[in-house]
Amino acid sequence: MAHDSKPIQSSICRSTADRIAIHGLDLTDDLLGKVGLGQMAFLEIYGRLPTAKECRVFESLVVALVEHGLTPSVLAARLTYLGAPESFQGAIAAGLVGLGNTFVGSVEGAARFLQEAPANLEPAAAARNIVEGFRSRKAIVPGIGHPIHKDVDPRSERIFTIAQEEGFSGAHVRLMRQVASEASEQFGRHLPVNVSGAIGAVASELGLDWRICRGIGVIARSIGLVAHLLEEIRNPVARELWLRTDEEAQR
Repeated sequence: MAHDSKPIQSSICRSTADRIAIHGLDLTDDLLGKVGLGQMAFLEIYGRLPTAKECRVFESLVVALVEHGLTPSVLAARLTYLGAPESFQGAIAAGLVGLGNTFVGSVEGAARFLQEAPANLEPAAAARNIVEGFRSRKAIVPGIGHPIHKDVDPRSERIFTIAQEEGFSGAHVRLMRQVASEASEQFGRHLPVNVSGAIGAVASELGLDWRICRGIGVIARSIGLVAHLLEEIRNPVARELWLRTDEEAQR
């Protein structure tokens, strides 16, 4: 049965026998040895190279999430490598699977409520609606509060400072701060903007669609997980974690 279908197309990359073009730029002549990893990531996402200001802000978002110590995602990767050392990429994938709404994925949640907030509302009213909405659903407000950085998340403030210095501190940043203030008032305890909230706000200032904001964390954590697996190879801890957990669980 005949039917109309749209052509399968991608504007990201074109390859010939002697040339690879990425968003119109030649990989070997225009990119290799000339752009950094952050610039390349920006090019892939936005379809153009960043300005110096955009690059500094974007790279700060990625760098902030590369390393967090022995987090659940790192433990998942290390334990997977213990069981399947022949699948390095499988261990990395295991670590990335855990980037959900509690860890790293909250960047997406924060960016979403910031981008979906009505533009005609004052920040205080918009923040009140946002917090009340999460409370009515008995859901955690993404991007605020931290189990360790209870007073202030130093990463957030640094990100906000860099964004302001480079001209990317606008309505989304103001609303994020207002949400933290409103949530602190409604919940009766101090809840600072955490690093995920700061990244969600500044990524929104950069015009990044909330649906891929979690990708900043995926990019960053991939780098960190590679480093942790190298450490696991040289100085393993996964077997000790497994054996001690098994022993203590049976006492």
